[in-house]
Amino acid sequence: MIDWRDMPPLSALRAFSAVADSGSVVAAAARLGVTHAAISQQIRALEKLLDLPLVSRAGRKVELTEDGRQLAQGLNHGFAEILRSVSALTEAQRDRPLQVTTTAMFASRWLVPRLGSFRLAHPGVDLVLDPSPALRALEPGSFDAAIRHGTGDWPGFEVRKLMDAPLVVVAAPDLLDGPLENDPDALTNLPWLSELEQNEASLFLSRQGIDKALSGGMIHLPGNLMLDAARGGHGLAVVTEVLVAADIASGNLRVVLRDQTDRGYYLVTRSGVQRPPLRAFCRWLKAEAARAPGLNAAAFGV
Repeated sequence: MIDWRDMPPLSALRAFSAVADSGSVVAAAARLGVTHAAISQQIRALEKLLDLPLVSRAGRKVELTEDGRQLAQGLNHGFAEILRSVSALTEAQRDRPLQVTTTAMFASRWLVPRLGSFRLAHPGVDLVLDPSPALRALEPGSFDAAIRHGTGDWPGFEVRKLMDAPLVVVAAPDLLDGPLENDPDALTNLPWLSELEQNEASLFLSRQGIDKALSGGMIHLPGNLMLDAARGGHGLAVVTEVLVAADIASGNLRVVLRDQTDRGYYLVTRSGVQRPPLRAFCRWLKAEAARAPGLNAAAFGV
């Protein structure tokens, strides 16, 4: 175990190592981006701390003492090992694919159709997309970012709203028998569709004050297939309006109920420094969201 109380300041050791390697205070100062006076001050402080002369000075010329050469040799090995460790870490991070998790429906309807522009802008970034409703842990060496729907309440993370996305209940016109908007309870007698591992239908109806059991049956399937089933008239589905706007406009789906809760899609990342591929993806994603119809680019700072 290292006793850090016995360790001289790293800045002084680095300054001395630079002088020993370059043979000049001026050259060492240029290498480290400081003044030569600062280098000289660091070496004098190191000599005072060690109570040893490390260099002999004759005008501008600097020569190492025997103690100085011994220290320089040790620092050369130590700093070289530090550099190898740092390089190994940064190369591993640079080569590791960018991992993003989101729901299957958002991936298929919004994200995947836009990935071509990301590939053109960042051809060197390998991307792994996890289309799952399961909440993945955002941890070092694992998932880098999540795109999730909700109210933005994820404490401990960096959260940025991408777009407003209120929830709606939709169905194919042929499934609906009469104006059900005036009798929401009647919806519980119709068949429903649900994304795997989700219970959004019951939660949605509960927020509308409808606590009756869904007696019409439930089909569970991946989110990207849920829309196909809804268009085919196989059940009602709770979806975000932004993802079915084209279907509503064309008449393929009809809005039966709307949720008044302020919800949206959010970009969620860990707090702290982001590696370059993640920074690039976040910038691209926010720009794409700002360009989407009905969104104000100025609101996203892009």
